[in-house]
Amino acid sequence: MANRNSNEPGTNLAYSHDASLAVRQLAVHQLAGDQLGDETQNSSTHEITPFGALQPLIDAVDIEEIWINSPQRIYIARGGKSELTNIVLTTSELQSIMDRILMWCGKRIDLSHPFVDARLPDGSRLHIAIPEITAEHWAVNIRKHLMRGKSLQNLVELDVMSGEISEYLIEAVHTQKNILVSGSTQAGKTTLLNALVSSVPIGDRVITIEEVFELKPKIPDCVAMQTRSSNLDGIGEINIRRLIKEALRMRPSRIIIGEIREAESLDLLIALNSGVPGMATIHANSAQEAVRKLQTLPLLAGDNITQDFLTPTVFNAIDLVVHVALDRIGKRRIQQVARVNSRSENFHIEIENEFLWDGEKYLRGLHI
Repeated sequence: MANRNSNEPGTNLAYSHDASLAVRQLAVHQLAGDQLGDETQNSSTHEITPFGALQPLIDAVDIEEIWINSPQRIYIARGGKSELTNIVLTTSELQSIMDRILMWCGKRIDLSHPFVDARLPDGSRLHIAIPEITAEHWAVNIRKHLMRGKSLQNLVELDVMSGEISEYLIEAVHTQKNILVSGSTQAGKTTLLNALVSSVPIGDRVITIEEVFELKPKIPDCVAMQTRSSNLDGIGEINIRRLIKEALRMRPSRIIIGEIREAESLDLLIALNSGVPGMATIHANSAQEAVRKLQTLPLLAGDNITQDFLTPTVFNAIDLVVHVALDRIGKRRIQQVARVNSRSENFHIEIENEFLWDGEKYLRGLHI
């Protein structure tokens, strides 16, 4: 299996740039059509495609995500709803496809590193988990980000928000408001964040920080950074907390965090309170829950962090929370735009709705 030998040169943190480039070129060549001998039973069409029998799913413009529970159970998401496909692979066929993808990504997977989070050539996000973490089969997710690259106006046309909300958010971006985008998985948080960042004035220098490259804002002065896992010796890890600190040394006009999950939330709050505007996404069920979660996650940074410190830090750092959701019929829509007030009671930060979706239309007002 590709990338599973712990003695391979590719696992050494100090491998040369030329060697890494050569590996990627070889992998790209294989993804361009080379197939392994054990795939000869596939149709001739599948033999010349990068992802074998999965290629039609990769190429389909209306498929949002592909996930594989087993070689015989391959699902897709289309229009926000899941479907079981009629594609059936053998274990060796699936492993062959995954091995070529891992080679292109420059990633390794084995029992000591049973997860992979990476980006595919087309920008899709790949996640793999293997046994013994999974019960029996490789679990694979490929998220395609069909709406990435859309502007706020495009999202208005797709009925993700109203024109009034779009104008409100553009004004908030131009006046350097700190914006937190909340929502569940697949709700469209990254898409909305990308559209917001693309609305930043041309003269601003933007630094984006992600676990895996997903954001592609349409702005001229932008530096994208992503985290890195440790090598076999347990060294070389670069986490989001480190990247935030480095970003502050890079003359940022804005700092953008793809997603805050853990202790890096403290570093983001400190950066925002130091005068550097920013945006981020967070998993939450509502704007209020997003604020509460942001009051909780920094506690992971150490025992000396208290709510007496966090509560004013949060309400001074965050100006707006934009909550987006995926409903039961697969429709993505901004459900709530809330303004964070600079006051609290018993560590409960007050927010006021600017826009609220009632199921049929947007309500506007401070006391909805």
